[in-house]
Amino acid sequence: MMAPTTDNAGNTGTTGTTGDADTARASLETLRAEIAKAVVGQDPAVTGLVVALLCRGHVLLEGVPGVAKTLLVRALASALELDTKRVQFTPDLMPSDITGSLVYDARTAEFSFQPGPVFTNLLLADEINRTPPKTQSSLLEAMEERQVTVDGTPRPLPEPFLVAATQNPVEYEGTYPLPEAQLDRFLLKLTIPLPSRQDEINVLTRHAEGFNPRDLRAAGIRPVAGPADLEAARAAVAKTAVSPEITGYVVDICRATRESPSLTLGVSPRGATALLATARAWAWLTGRDYVIPDDVKALALPTLRHRVQLRPEAEMEGVTADSVINAILSHVPVPR
Repeated sequence: MMAPTTDNAGNTGTTGTTGDADTARASLETLRAEIAKAVVGQDPAVTGLVVALLCRGHVLLEGVPGVAKTLLVRALASALELDTKRVQFTPDLMPSDITGSLVYDARTAEFSFQPGPVFTNLLLADEINRTPPKTQSSLLEAMEERQVTVDGTPRPLPEPFLVAATQNPVEYEGTYPLPEAQLDRFLLKLTIPLPSRQDEINVLTRHAEGFNPRDLRAAGIRPVAGPADLEAARAAVAKTAVSPEITGYVVDICRATRESPSLTLGVSPRGATALLATARAWAWLTGRDYVIPDDVKALALPTLRHRVQLRPEAEMEGVTADSVINAILSHVPVPR
C-alpha cells in the first residue's frame, strides 16, 4: 500500500511504496550479471553477501588462495556503489591500525581522531585468522554495536556496514583460530569452492583477452544499486511474514544440533535468530512476502555451519559440520 504524505509546500506524494521495494529487488537481482563480469561461477557467494547486507550481518569467506575471495568483495562494492577498504591481517597488526587512534597535532597542541579503515561500508578483513586475538577482538564492537570506542568516546560507523573476513582452510601454521564467540558474530560462513573445469577455462580466457582484476572499471562493472535500494529492501524484508509453524521449524532444527551425538556445541538462540533472518531475506529476494520451509533449508548450511563444534572422534571419522546439519534437515519434520 502507498502511504500518502504532504511536503512543506502542501504537495501530496507517496512514501514507503511497494514500487520502491520492487525496484530494489530488481536492482539487487542484476548484481549477479554485473559481478559475473569480474568473477566467474560464484553465484551462491554473491547471494550470501547480498543476504548479509539485507540482514545487517557479516560474512566469513573460507577458501583456498586464488579463488577470487578478494575480487568478489571488491566487485560487490563496485556494483553496489559502496565505499570499501581492505586490511591485510598480519601478526604485527594492532587494534588501532583498524579502529583509528588519537594523533597529536603540534600546531594546535591538541589530539585529533584519525579514523581507521573500519570507517567504511564494506571492510575486507583479509586472512583474519593471521592476527592475534587482541586485534581480532577489536572488530567485535564494530560488528555488534556498529561503532568503535577510542579513548572512551564511541564513534558510529557508516551505514550500511559489513565485514567480509577471509580465511584459508588448509594452512594453519602461524594462525590464530577465531574463538567461538567471534565466529558467532558472523551471520554467514560461505565456502568458496574451486571452479569447475569450464569456469576455469573461462577465467583463463578472460585473462588472455586482457582482463585486469585490479581494474574493475575497465572490466565494465558499473553501480546497479546503492544505499537507498538496500534501505528499501531491508524495510521490505522486515515485513516478510513468518508463520508460527516456520518459527517452530527453525527452533526444532537448532535444538536438534544441541542433541546431536556428533557435536560438542550446538546452535545458540542467536543462531536460531540468524537463521530466521536469513530465511526471510532469501524469501524476499525470490519474490515472496512470506517464508516457506525451503527458504530455511536453503540458508541452513551457511548460517549454522560455523556455530557448531564437532566432537574430535566424529571429526576423525570424516564427519563434517555440513554433513551433520544436512542429516538434521532430513530428520526434522517439515511443517505443511
